[in-house]
Amino acid sequence: MANIPSIKLKDGNSIPLLGFGTGTAWYKPAGAGLDQTLVESLKTAIKLGYTHLDGAETYGTEPELGQAIKDSGVHRSSLFVTTKVWQGMSDIPASFEDSLKKLQLEYVDLYLIHAPYKFNSDTELQAAWKNMEAIKASGRAKSIGVSNYLPVHLKATLATAKEPPAINQIEFHPYLQHPQLLVFQKEHDIAISAYGPLTAITKAKPGPLDSVYAELAKKYGKTEGEIALRWCIDQGIVAITTTGKEDRMKEYLNALTFKLTAEEIKEISTKGSEKNFRGFWKAKFAEDDWE
Repeated sequence: MANIPSIKLKDGNSIPLLGFGTGTAWYKPAGAGLDQTLVESLKTAIKLGYTHLDGAETYGTEPELGQAIKDSGVHRSSLFVTTKVWQGMSDIPASFEDSLKKLQLEYVDLYLIHAPYKFNSDTELQAAWKNMEAIKASGRAKSIGVSNYLPVHLKATLATAKEPPAINQIEFHPYLQHPQLLVFQKEHDIAISAYGPLTAITKAKPGPLDSVYAELAKKYGKTEGEIALRWCIDQGIVAITTTGKEDRMKEYLNALTFKLTAEEIKEISTKGSEKNFRGFWKAKFAEDDWE
């Protein structure tokens, strides 16, 4: 079993720095039956030592996540389960109940608003957050947070929040570093979770980081993917990734067996800033908007 390090969130709970996701290639259309391939992949991930499992209402894969947890035989308290609300934003309490039912769980460790794009005003955004706070107060979500929020969304949320977001899950990699957002989150002690941390390798080649990743991979005897994950982890950023291949699952866990130097982290950041690339939610941003 892997020993995945954790960071402590502002609310006192801890979150593992490496998570296994059930989105991207695992997306399932509404009405589709149970994807047994995903169930088996999740069971393999859990067996290998992944304890942080990241799901979402919109992925359509909460039933698979719940079944894999049930079949794994691993005690619920040993796992960190995240899910997110999106389609059910108009009735978050009901959507949350539905997610728990699909997951076959009594609680989740982290519940997120998947994105701010359905809100037409700060008032709507703040009302949604009030529902999230009520869910946390019920004890059925240990921590609550957001995803794809920018400073403007966080500021509006914090203006009326009794319980601030513990974390913001964003697309984050060297070609999309969100410098202003990271400064804001650090000021308000809001942790960062990265989805798409391998984007510079999987979607954005060729680029200025190609030779840097290759050289570091050779130096440490690791893959470029492990270098990319380590760049996040060494900055205290939670990295979410996924795969259907057991050898890749093992590879990503190997990112926990070494550390980059401060100079190497800075080199990746500096070279990464020479290129801009967004892999998700492109339609929501202007072509020159890289924050």
